[in-house]
Amino acid sequence: MAKDVDLSSREWTEIIFEGKNKEFGAYQLRNDSVRRHNMAMISVVVVIIVALLLSLLVGRIEQAEETVTASNEQVMASVDTAQDEPEDEPEDEPERFEEPEVEEVLPEEVLNTVKVTELAIVEDDQVNKEDEIKTQDELKETANAFGQTDFNEGTDDVTVVREIKDEVVVEEKKPAPAPEQIFNAVEESPKFPGGDKAMYEFLSRNIRYPEMAAQNNIQGRVTVQFVVEKDGSIGEVKVVRGKDPDLDKEAVRVVKSMPKFIPGKMNGQAVRVWYTLPINFKLQS
Repeated sequence: MAKDVDLSSREWTEIIFEGKNKEFGAYQLRNDSVRRHNMAMISVVVVIIVALLLSLLVGRIEQAEETVTASNEQVMASVDTAQDEPEDEPEDEPERFEEPEVEEVLPEEVLNTVKVTELAIVEDDQVNKEDEIKTQDELKETANAFGQTDFNEGTDDVTVVREIKDEVVVEEKKPAPAPEQIFNAVEESPKFPGGDKAMYEFLSRNIRYPEMAAQNNIQGRVTVQFVVEKDGSIGEVKVVRGKDPDLDKEAVRVVKSMPKFIPGKMNGQAVRVWYTLPINFKLQS
């Protein structure tokens, strides 16, 4: 038998089955073996190519996701729709300033009234008792009755009267103005422009999840308390219940960036008010 004979060729099949029953299944199988082998080879190659492409595609997708996560991780910061009610704290009673009692000092006035009567010669029975000129002794008794009267010694001039002393005016001391009080509860609470819904939307848009906290899967609530000033601006900001230093700093930062509130009021006047705001930091799954 020659070495260059192709055992899978149709000629070789005819030689083998010469004089035999070719209707038997073995002949058909051997005759179609070349086509089956080619189809199997093509299928294997296609499967290998598809597998390689899929592995490359998955690797690219994972690499892209890692890059996006490292640079700008998609996070969601959700804010409680219901604000935690602050614990009941006793309202600070407004300081009362007692006005100093000022003793009423009455001006010391002693007026000696001297009646000057024109001299006229009349009958004794026509003289009124009030018009009679009093003697020196009677005048002294009158002076003692109303208070001490200073008469110049050696003179009988009864027209000399004591000068009226100047009134002593005591000015009331005005109490020092009370320091700016910060209220915990007021008649009209401060409000974010547009209401609570607008405030939550502002926080969700502006909160940036700290990268370190996101990598360490740190989540939780940070409760922030801040002062709404009389003009609605944000004053002092502090964390009353923290979760993580990075989350706490981000909560303080975003609160300080908030626009002016509608200030709180007490008795119709704008006052400084403490405002408590809980913020939930939650990573998007």
